[in-house]
Amino acid sequence: MRCLLRLGATGQIEVVSPYDAVTQAQLRAIRPRGSWSGRRRCWCFPLEAAAALQQALAGRFPLEPELARWLAWMEQPLPPLPPHRQLVAAAQLGEPLLDGRCLFAHQRAAVRWLLARRGAVLADAMGLGKTLTALVAARALVRLADCRILVIAPVGLHGHWQSEAAALGLQLELHSWARLPPALPLAGTVLIADEAHFAQNGQTRRSQGLLRLARHPRLRAIWLLTGTPMKNGRPAQLFPLLAAIGHPLARDQRAFEEYFCQGHWREQAGRRLWQASGASHLEELQRLVRPLVLHRRKQDCLDLPPKRRQLWPVELAGPQARGFQHRLQSKVDDYRRRAARGEVRRDGEVLAVLTALRQIGSDYKLPATRELVAGLLSQGEAVVVFTAFVATAQLLHRSFAASCLLTGALPPAQRQGQVDAFQRGVQPLLIATYGTGGLGFTLHRARHVVLVERPWTPGDVEQAEDRCHRIGMGACLTCHWLQLGVADQLVDGLIASKAERIAQLLERRNLPAMVRDLLARW
Repeated sequence: MRCLLRLGATGQIEVVSPYDAVTQAQLRAIRPRGSWSGRRRCWCFPLEAAAALQQALAGRFPLEPELARWLAWMEQPLPPLPPHRQLVAAAQLGEPLLDGRCLFAHQRAAVRWLLARRGAVLADAMGLGKTLTALVAARALVRLADCRILVIAPVGLHGHWQSEAAALGLQLELHSWARLPPALPLAGTVLIADEAHFAQNGQTRRSQGLLRLARHPRLRAIWLLTGTPMKNGRPAQLFPLLAAIGHPLARDQRAFEEYFCQGHWREQAGRRLWQASGASHLEELQRLVRPLVLHRRKQDCLDLPPKRRQLWPVELAGPQARGFQHRLQSKVDDYRRRAARGEVRRDGEVLAVLTALRQIGSDYKLPATRELVAGLLSQGEAVVVFTAFVATAQLLHRSFAASCLLTGALPPAQRQGQVDAFQRGVQPLLIATYGTGGLGFTLHRARHVVLVERPWTPGDVEQAEDRCHRIGMGACLTCHWLQLGVADQLVDGLIASKAERIAQLLERRNLPAMVRDLLARW
């Protein structure tokens, strides 16, 4: 192993060196502090430690060319940005857009809030216009600091971003989460990351790519947009977002996880593993992140018609109940045979049973779903149906000739066309999977949304329902939840528990215990 200083995947300085007691002592004395990465087998330091590193190592460690370029840019910083009041004036918050729209009061307040921060998370609820808010704020930086605007968003939302940018006369550089750029334009960049919860796992390539861009020397501002900043109710998911916006809490990941995530070592199969999936000190966490995370609910900002949820219990009797039991037992027996052959983990049977329950249950809820949807359509209602399974969506689509289908199999360029056909009233029914239809589209023509089953997280449930509960809807939205047996009850209870913790920062329920109760009842 040769000695060198290189630029890491997350935009930090990595010190690569074989073990040497003197060098290790020197590295421990560097300020700002670094940390040892067992995964990368190197020391990691923030860019601010570059001068101290070079002085301590006295030229013994050569610089990788890419790191040398970043350090050269740091020595030639961009001019300071204008004062906040000038940026707000340049935003022209009272002027109508090119298409005649005007900003709502909550959007104008959010623009002022963003322009006061170089790193922030705009976590307003879905449907409050985060896209337009961020672009209006970015336009002020373009006008006064000649910045470029780089947007990271799911491919399916690129058309929406382009149309909103056109209403402001802006040009964007659009990238998908699957293909993040390696660097930023040299003139200075406003980086906007839409659906930022895509980067909630710090070990994924896209999370590391976002952090690399967030630490780029030519970054002017970074604003993360997400309606679910802690999507699954775990503070560990919030850490990568805090690191991207430069929050002080993100300077020491181990300390953050120990204090807020109940981080601890545990033994598994003779190995020590770090566990940080819990939650603690949530009131303190809320207080500390509040200055850089703006979250507002729809009822706080808009006078929208109410949204209500209605449960539809589905009962199986006679042959249907026996058929359900037979299919489930076949899945369990098949899993156990595969586990005996070493093809799957033996300790995964509990979750395998739960997944099988949801998949089989989705099939057995089809008759009740058809009956419910047919009744609503006969009353002249526009309906949106969400399901977790493509097969269920396809079967429903075959049952209703006058319907649009929105799944991941449909090319991104054609998805907006299906949405437009529904919104214009060409078709009265839109059937979608959560991963495709629950993201970024506006479906406010519907007064009824049917959830055949629910996804695991409250954020995904809210995303789906709020495709319809948006600005422009004309009446109350009814969300119909079909519920078959204990599997759906378990997931719905888990969603309620996570939502409660996210909203009120209360203690979470324990998923393994809930699954064990499910199996005991089964």
